[in-house]
Amino acid sequence: MSRQEISASTSLASIFALRMLGLFLILPVFAIHAKTLPDGDNASLIGLAMGIYGLSQAFGQIPFGIASDKFGRKRIIVIGLLLFAIGAFVAASASTVVGVIIGRAIQGAGAISAAITALIADSTREEHRTKAMAMVGGSIGLTFAFSLVAAPLLYQSIGMGGIFAMTGVLALVGIAVVVFVTPDAPAVRHAPVPFSVILKNRELMRLNYGVFALHMTQMAMFVVVPSALVQYADLPVAAHWKVYLPVMFASFIAMLPAIFIGEKFGKMKQVFVVAIALLLLVELGLWQYLQSPVMLVILLFVFFIAFNILEACQPSLVSRIAPPAAKGAALGVYNTLQAIGLFCGGALGGWIKQHMAASSVFVVSAVLTAIWLLIAVNMPNIPKRSKAAVGAEA
Repeated sequence: MSRQEISASTSLASIFALRMLGLFLILPVFAIHAKTLPDGDNASLIGLAMGIYGLSQAFGQIPFGIASDKFGRKRIIVIGLLLFAIGAFVAASASTVVGVIIGRAIQGAGAISAAITALIADSTREEHRTKAMAMVGGSIGLTFAFSLVAAPLLYQSIGMGGIFAMTGVLALVGIAVVVFVTPDAPAVRHAPVPFSVILKNRELMRLNYGVFALHMTQMAMFVVVPSALVQYADLPVAAHWKVYLPVMFASFIAMLPAIFIGEKFGKMKQVFVVAIALLLLVELGLWQYLQSPVMLVILLFVFFIAFNILEACQPSLVSRIAPPAAKGAALGVYNTLQAIGLFCGGALGGWIKQHMAASSVFVVSAVLTAIWLLIAVNMPNIPKRSKAAVGAEA
């Protein structure tokens, strides 16, 4: 990759990670913090507060992507970051769960994920685009890891309002990065591809369902897990990093060989399917062994191996499968399904926890994951990227 491609990819991946940070930082602590608020005994409201960010993103991804085609990627990204910052400051000043819901909805309204990934596609040559998209996928996993470790410590030191305010300030810093650091993409024109082509592409549909199921499972899981660590492991929120830090560090190391082997030997489908199967085993395990502290830690470790593999692979696969002239549209649909999954996971997870046994969350997640496994088993093999193939793409 050239210096300009590296600069564009890393700076834009950091902006993408910033937006996900605004989502992930509340996962380990908000269910606990909400109990201190006047309306914090309503699990459905708590789940809505965690998931509304994804819902408002879902409504905005495709329109923001189209607007970025018409008015320019950077301009739309800056507008989205401004909305994110405003929402963060609204949530920071909220004294009720409903107030947090309003702030989170504004945060998510600046849905710029598709615009960011489209700008990455504009800024990189075809032979390096998969690497660049993998940076975005990797940044999500790294952000999630950082959030799980840092959130309890930040909550103890600056509180929930401080966490929201911090993400607002970081969004303003992100605007400066976009304007002054991210290189302008070269102007490239392609023959237009009808949007219906993207919607009808079977392989993209598999990935779109996959990202929905993955993020719905993730969000629903963390409606339950923080409380389980407190209740069954007798671990206060401020000490949750003692579980998350070693689990995340070990899971990142454990997933690297799978990614390396899959890419080098053309076994990405097999790696993909095994990761989904691991995710299914985790959901079934949490259903049965949620009350066992040892099993809970082991299952979290396996979950993050699977999650990191899937989160790193899927955006790269979308960019590889989508027509060159419609990568932005394809990524817009992909990010929309991701956002819907985040919303549904938070809202449904909260509703199930309030009206049914907490372990029922994992039964629903297991069903969704089992469907994904069946879909993935039937997908064609993903060949390794040979030099000949790269030359043909260029």
